[in-house]
Amino acid sequence: MNNIYDDERFFSQYAQMSRSREGLSAAGEWHQMRRLFPELQDKSVLDLGCGYGWHCRFSASQGAARVLGIDMSKKMIEEARRLDTVGNITYRVCGIGEYEYPEDTWDCAVSNLALHYIEDIEDIFRKVYRTLKPDGTFLFNIEHPVFTAGAGQDWIYSAEGKPLYWPVDNYFIPGERKTRFLGCDVVKQHHTLTQILMGLLHSGFVLEAVEEAVPSEEMMRIPGMEDELRRPMMLLVRARACKQMQS
Repeated sequence: MNNIYDDERFFSQYAQMSRSREGLSAAGEWHQMRRLFPELQDKSVLDLGCGYGWHCRFSASQGAARVLGIDMSKKMIEEARRLDTVGNITYRVCGIGEYEYPEDTWDCAVSNLALHYIEDIEDIFRKVYRTLKPDGTFLFNIEHPVFTAGAGQDWIYSAEGKPLYWPVDNYFIPGERKTRFLGCDVVKQHHTLTQILMGLLHSGFVLEAVEEAVPSEEMMRIPGMEDELRRPMMLLVRARACKQMQS
């Protein structure tokens, strides 16, 4: 996973984003993602790529008994700890690929906008399946394959700067994609829809929900938000770890 988030210039730009300053209420996908969360009262939650810890704190507010948020960015974890006022959340500097994934440990694993930095996503699916308890929930939001397959992950603009269309190229060639984000060069990983959904099924998961993020009606008043209806940017998936209960 690309550790651009510990770059001082990048992190300072990221901190100015509305979702960084205002939290989940400013995230365009939150109105959909929130209703996909399972019942968390007295449950244990693992947040993969927790960032500022917004989903960790949401889980705690829903009654989760134990929450672990991991992120390979030291700056992200420092900010998550600074914002935390709950007390039953543990934050740890650790990459998604480096976490040990102890068997049958967590009731719910959540990941928001982090898995598109992972090259071998099916390996992570298998590890998440292992670490979830029987019938545990895996809920994640990932950049949509149509978005990541775009050349430079940006619109093609007219001479006047108007977005004309979103280019999709080399869709069936997964792997590294280089783009500009917040004024910095960022490396992401493109995965096809087949890789994502079939990867979950091959790992033992049962799909429970697949949704493409659409801005809420309230957010449609924000300038430029109508363009978000022209192509999908995010893919939300909820899956269940279908395991046999030990007798």
